Amino acid sequence: MGFRNVAILAACQALGLSGASLILLTGGILGSSLTPQKTLATLPVTLMVVGVALFSIPAAMLMKRVGRKRGFILASIIAAAASLAAAYGIQSKNFWLYSTALLFIGGNLAFMQQYRFAAAESVESRYVGKAISFVLVGGILAGYLGPRLGTLARDWFSSAAFTGSYLLLACLYGAATILLTFSREVTVTRAETEGSERGLRRVVSQPAYLVALMAGTVAYGVMGFIMTATPISMHVMDGFDVAHTASVIQAHVMAMYVPSLFSGFIVDRFGPKNLTIIGTLSMGAAVAVNLLSAGFTSYLVALIALGLGWNFLFVGGSFLLSQSYYPRERFKAQAVNEFSIFAVQAIATLSAGTVIGLAGWRVVNFIALPVLLPALVVLLVFKPPAPVKRAR
Repeated sequence: MGFRNVAILAACQALGLSGASLILLTGGILGSSLTPQKTLATLPVTLMVVGVALFSIPAAMLMKRVGRKRGFILASIIAAAASLAAAYGIQSKNFWLYSTALLFIGGNLAFMQQYRFAAAESVESRYVGKAISFVLVGGILAGYLGPRLGTLARDWFSSAAFTGSYLLLACLYGAATILLTFSREVTVTRAETEGSERGLRRVVSQPAYLVALMAGTVAYGVMGFIMTATPISMHVMDGFDVAHTASVIQAHVMAMYVPSLFSGFIVDRFGPKNLTIIGTLSMGAAVAVNLLSAGFTSYLVALIALGLGWNFLFVGGSFLLSQSYYPRERFKAQAVNEFSIFAVQAIATLSAGTVIGLAGWRVVNFIALPVLLPALVVLLVFKPPAPVKRAR
């Protein structure tokens, strides 16, 4: 059952994340065209991230009541409907309808973030790192498919670019819904749920939990801040066409998920601490490239390094997080982690539009440095404790 679930979740990850990569490519561009206010250009992308944050705690609590399978299916259906609403918003040139639709697509992403935890709970302890990593492998296809939807169906409706892209996206969410019906509910044994349960404050105040949370917030915060500004910098400010911009976003998303083919083995061999350190250094390299040079190649190299850094930080942090709570504590521990990560990313993506509009691309990258340097210091001095007993 375990590996079957992991495979289904990886496939649904590919379909669902295609929406995220499509929005990363088109959100800023559509935002710029649908509203005359430059500071609101990244609001649609920001609302997608806000949706992830807002739905993170409700998603965990709902799945605690009805199970992960039903929660995942419901969220995928809502995402399909939201994609249709987004297409209509583009066609009718309704900025607020388009933006609101992305909020609910972000809500589905909040449920999808739980895929990695469902995968971890589906396998034995020794396979946790590989299960988390394998689910993220689904993002490889998403890295190609999302931008491909943007370029393939961009001009299907001459009156409004990208309308067709979101219609195709609705079909992908429909396919994910069907796939999820073949998954099986993950349950923990009675022995794992009996006994006392630590309070939330005690769980989240553990050094291991806090470092895992820091890894996730830095990964999503820095990545979201720079990546959201990239299409605006490339297409709107530097004049690169959509195809060139799409290729950079595509390479970035691929770089986020291709390492999942081996990052699970790295975390098993060298531990989550070393993986997160490598991730932080990779993000620092991305910032350095952006600051030292300009042009298409610089965008491409920097966004690839940014994606690699995100993967190593996120996989390492997720692995460390899964070892910091008991099975009966998992929903509340995961909910706080997810809400915190995506609240930070929401702030980062919203501020990216304002910063790049008022101060430019170099300032966007300079701002990342005071975040990455302290994180690196914390990771270097951190000593991982022995993991707590967790769900199978």
